[in-house]
Amino acid sequence: MQLMPAEQPAIRTIAMPADTNPAGDIFGGWLMSQMDLAAGNLAALTARGRAATIAVDGMRFHLPVKVGDEVSLFANVTRRGRTSMHIHVTAWRRGRAQQTSEKVTCATFVFVALDADGLPRPIDAPGD
Repeated sequence: MQLMPAEQPAIRTIAMPADTNPAGDIFGGWLMSQMDLAAGNLAALTARGRAATIAVDGMRFHLPVKVGDEVSLFANVTRRGRTSMHIHVTAWRRGRAQQTSEKVTCATFVFVALDADGLPRPIDAPGD
């Protein structure tokens, strides 16, 4: 059994009925978009400005997320280049009446820092 990270999540949200797939579980695309938001928040902070997702590596769903679950997303920069950064995101679910959380998926999102014209720029250069 893994323990949820001790740091504060980048995002915490509640899975709602509108986010379900035909089987009644939360749609994987919704969860992936929440992960992209969490990574994007850290990417903008790291780049000190605009950044865009250019790739997602290694996503695998371990457990379903149910309607009403609290979803916590944790993000960490794992690699930083001149214009790009790799941000690893883990997603955890907690049932509304449960005390414990379970890891449901993780993936690495690759972002590039962008200038005002939408072109790659060095991360250390101020954005927008």
